[in-house]
This record gives sequence, structure tokens and C-alpha cells, in this order.
Amino acid sequence: MSDTAAPRFEPIAFIGGGNMARSLIAGLIRQGVPANTIHVAEPVDALREQLALDFGVKGHVTAAEAAEDCATWVLAVKPQVMAEVCVPLAPLAKILQPLVVSIAAGISRDRLRQWLGEGAAVVRAMPNTPALLGAGVTGLYAGNDVDAEGRARAQALLSSAGQTVWVEDESLMDAVTAVSGSGPAYVFLLAEAMQAAAVAQGLPESAATTLVAQTLLGASRMLTESEESASELRRRVTSPNGTTQAAIEAFQAGDFEALVGRAIEAATRRGRALSAG
Repeated sequence: MSDTAAPRFEPIAFIGGGNMARSLIAGLIRQGVPANTIHVAEPVDALREQLALDFGVKGHVTAAEAAEDCATWVLAVKPQVMAEVCVPLAPLAKILQPLVVSIAAGISRDRLRQWLGEGAAVVRAMPNTPALLGAGVTGLYAGNDVDAEGRARAQALLSSAGQTVWVEDESLMDAVTAVSGSGPAYVFLLAEAMQAAAVAQGLPESAATTLVAQTLLGASRMLTESEESASELRRRVTSPNGTTQAAIEAFQAGDFEALVGRAIEAATRRGRALSAG
């Protein structure tokens, strides 16, 4: 008989069973977390039953049922219903003193602690939709109430859906949201524009779709797998007086870099406005 003890997994509760919760649950299962340690509160019968069927997790109708005896709570509900979900959990949070990971945009740590009480150690997280494929990235922020063990647990949880980046100033979470949380939509907008332009140049729509999608995929892999900077990778593709240079000059004539800067600034401002309530 082996003397090696089997790993112990603390129960975790997901409050909300939507797409992002589903992606995190799938990632945890892939990493070997036993399904019977994962509890999900989801009032929509079809969603709750599908999660139980697909992953073997324990489904619950109410948040209190799911959170009972769980060391970690993941708040995965829409920001507009967060208060009505959290306030009834405050007595339980006082008893259990859980690690609470919120993936809701625009809800500050102080507001969450106001609703849940001082017993909850709160980590704010901003994952993005590629987490559904295990290829996401998550920005994380924790206050002084979260110890090193709590930070490690939060990072392990979000790492199941991709890479993680910590920020040490909560106000920077609005910039995280603007860059990576909203960022996939910017890429999709670029893809739409490139596909439309390709069709305008005479390419069949199916060919345009494949060419654009694979080009963006390949470029993204070069960014993540190469040690070179984005500017250096761009330089290597841009031959003097070639086709790429002509396109880059057209982008820059339209103030492309400044436009991107204004877009991310606008998203950051909107995030701050949502945080201020």
C-alpha cells in the first residue's frame, strides 16, 4: 500500500451556472477536481440539470444551499442581481468566512463586502470569453483581507480557464475589463471588417472567412508563443515598399493607434461609471 495520501479537495460553490461558470467548472474537472466537490446554484432548471448531466456536479436551486459548507464561493451572476444574491448569504459568510471570487464587472470589493459582511475575503476577477475554450486570460485583484493561501486558491481556480494576471490597485480592474474583458469583441470587429473587405476584393465569402480566421489565429499564436514583441513581429512581416507597408500606412493615415487608445479609454471610463454605481 502506498503511503502517499490522496489529494484533498475543498468544496467550491458556484453561485450562477451561466457560460463563464460552465467554462470554469469544465477547467476544474479537466484538472482533476472531483465533480462531487463542486456545487452550483442555478434557478433555471434546464441549465442546472444540464450542468449536472455534463459534469456530474451537484446542482442546487438556491445560493444558500450551494454555499453551505463550501470554502470557496464563485459569484457568477449578472451585476444587476448581485446585491439580491449576496445579502441573504451574509449570515452564512459570517460563519464560514469563505474566499469569495467575483467575476462580475463593475462591482467593487467594498460593495461586495458591504453586502456579504466582513467575514468574506473577496477577490475580484475579470475573465474573458475565450475561457470557454480554456484559452482565456483573467485579471485578478485581492485586498489585504485575502492571505497568500487565498490568493493561491483564486489563481488556481481561474487558471483552469487560461492565464492569470494580478493587479495591485483595484482601480486598474476597469482597464483590465477594457483591454481583455471586452477585447475579444474588438478582434471580432476587426475580423468582420477584414472579411467584408476580402469579399469586396472579389474573394468568395467562405474563403474570406477561413483566411481571416486562420490569420488571426496564427498571429495570436505567434504573439503568445514567440519571445518577440508585437512591434518586432509586425516589423518582420512589413517589407519596405511592399503590400503590408501599404496597408499599415493606410491604417496609420486613419489614426489607427489613437482610435484604439480612445476605444479602450472609453471602455475604461464606462467601467469606472459602473463601479461607482
